[in-house]
Amino acid sequence: QVQLVESGGGLVQAGGSLRLSCVASGRTSGNYYMGWFRQAPGKEREFVAAMSPIAGSTYYADSWKGRFTISRDTAKNTVYLQMNSLKPEDTAVYYCAAGERASPYKYDYWGQGTQVTVSS
Repeated sequence: QVQLVESGGGLVQAGGSLRLSCVASGRTSGNYYMGWFRQAPGKEREFVAAMSPIAGSTYYADSWKGRFTISRDTAKNTVYLQMNSLKPEDTAVYYCAAGERASPYKYDYWGQGTQVTVSS
């Protein structure tokens, strides 16, 4: 089992930036894809970004490519999501996920989410 805890969400004005963090604990020795998803009010959860476990290859949904950046600190078992030029439509709960299914889009473990609110 892997436990994931997100932090870094909050209220920010449009055009601002936030960096979300996700700390993994438990059985972290496996090769996990790490991903970020988000769920806006009244909408389904959607993929934002992911990183492969060894090479650190990155994957982004087209909607956020260029504004959001995923990165990691393996020594700290932490993955980050840097979000720049935030827009009100970025308001959502952001979830961190970890997966062992060799895919940047399929996950086995989820964090509890962190709320991001962007004001206009």
